[in-house]
Order: sequence, then C-alpha cells, then structure tokens
Amino acid sequence: MGKQLMRKMLWLARFCEKTARLATFWQTIHHLRMRLRILLVSILLTASAWAGIVDDVRIALAQNNFSAAEAALNSYRGQQGVTSEYLEAYSWMGRAALDQGRYDQAAAYAKQTQTLALEQLKQRPLDADLHLPIALGAALEVQSQVLAARGERTQAVALLQSALRTYGTTSIHDRLQKNLNLLSFQGKVAPALKSEEFLGAKLPLPAQLKGSPVLLFFWAHWCADCKAEAPIITQLRSEFAGKGLQVIGPTRFYGYTAQIEHASASDELRYIDAVRHRFYSGLLDMPVPVSKYNFDTYGASTTPTLVLLDRAGKVAWYHPGAVPYGELRGEIEKVAR
Repeated sequence: MGKQLMRKMLWLARFCEKTARLATFWQTIHHLRMRLRILLVSILLTASAWAGIVDDVRIALAQNNFSAAEAALNSYRGQQGVTSEYLEAYSWMGRAALDQGRYDQAAAYAKQTQTLALEQLKQRPLDADLHLPIALGAALEVQSQVLAARGERTQAVALLQSALRTYGTTSIHDRLQKNLNLLSFQGKVAPALKSEEFLGAKLPLPAQLKGSPVLLFFWAHWCADCKAEAPIITQLRSEFAGKGLQVIGPTRFYGYTAQIEHASASDELRYIDAVRHRFYSGLLDMPVPVSKYNFDTYGASTTPTLVLLDRAGKVAWYHPGAVPYGELRGEIEKVAR
C-alpha cells in the first residue's frame, strides 16, 4: 500500500513539474511546486507510518515470529511513542496468541492494549480516528474469549455487558454485541427484525415465521465474502425448500457507494439494489430489510453473519463470517428436521 501510494505521488509530482514548464508565471509555479513537494512528503510519511507498523506486525505474526513483531513495535514506539496506530498493531499480539491457545499471553497483551487505550481516551473520544476503536474492541474481545476458553463464561458475559454499557454508543458496539451473542445467544428467542426500508419481498412478521426454520444472512454491498456466500445460500435454499426453509437478508446503509463518497440514503438504496441484482440474482425474492438496528441487535460487525433460527423462533446457531457449503448444510439440517 505504501509503495503504491509513493509511486502515485511521485508520478503526480513529475506531472506537475512537466505542466509547470508550460506556464508563464514562473515565480507562482515555483511556489506551488514547493508547497506540493512539502504536502507529498507529509502524506508519504503519514501513510508509511500507518501502513508500516500494522502491516509489519501482522506479517511477522503470520510467520509465527512474535519476536520480530515485538521488535517492530518497540522500534516504532521509540520513534513515534504510543499512537493509536501503535495500539492497533499491538492488539494483534493478543489476537495471535489467542489463536495459538496461549491464553495467559493473550490476556496480558489484551489488558495492556486496554490500559494504553484508556490513557488515550483521557484526551480524546474513542472514535476520533479508526485505529483506537479497533485496538480497544480487539482487547475486550480477546479478554472475553480467553475467559470463555478457560470455562469462565459468566465472567466473559459480565465483561462484555459492562463494556456495552460503557461503549454502547460508539463504533465498537456491534463488535461487543457480536462477542456477547457468541456466548449467550443460542437458545434465546430471536429479536424481531425491523424494516425502515426494504428490497425484495416484504419482511414477514415473526408470527408468520413460526414453524419454519429461518436463515438470517447479514450482508453488505461492499462485502466480497457476502457475494461469494450468495450462491451457497441460493443452492441450500432450494435444497431445503421442502422443509420450509426461509431466508432473510438484512443489510444496512454505510453512507457511501462505489461511486459516491457521501451518499444519500436514496442513492445508497439504489446502489444496494443494483448490487443485489448483479451478485444476488438467485435471491432476488429474499426479503432484505435495510436497518442499522438489526445489525446492532445481532452484533453483525462481521459480514457476512449467519444466524439460524429453529422452528420455535429461537437462535440455534450464530456465526460471524463466511461458511462453506458443507458446514452450512450440516447446520441447516439440524434445524430443518
């Protein structure tokens, strides 16, 4: 990312220099060129610092090289101090340790991430940039998952509930709710969906769904994994049609489209419909309620998120992320009996 940006910026600088030769107001052009060079250097240094530390740590951890990741973090901290970018990179240490079942180490990294994040929160809001909420959300997630892995589910639920009370109005709400749902959603009556806007068929009332197994497919117009999941869901809906399987595909507004940086709700709704027709052609009759409320309630910070409801309307299975055909088929079989 950093190298591509640098190439683009250098090309822009060369282009401006060539254009400047054609100008007659040489003094003005000289000042403009100097200002451009200063701006380019500033952009490149900022982008390099952000992309470098996060990417370097993730690459090292992907190679199971914790010492290299630690060295990169220490070097960055010595030069830049504890920034929100540093904390995002540091949060990956806890996630990597958790993935390897190194629970003590994972908990230590996560608690340290949280401690440093709380220091920053004394001077700024959580959502002042993108990095700090990622770091704090990961720290709380790792701590809850470590507790659950140790058999301390009650403590894990309490930690997440406390975090939701504190950060429920911030961008990490859905992530916290997702982790809480992973621990406590199964067996509960599924919350009713809301439909501020909708595409496809009209959203059925909860009473109309009773007696049928239901698959909720939370998706986003920008989500590549969602598009890849669509043919799997299309096939399984056909296979289990005789068992009464209902599929509902909640989505939400994100405030932009591929063409419009700040899109109105009407423009984004048209774009969602265009994406639906292009990539979800086998599911065009699927009810698509468009509401942030549904994502908040179901903790769908990951897309796709798949939720299966049994014939009594209770949550039988909750899964953030894409699911292969065989695994999803097996889960549907359990609720379609």
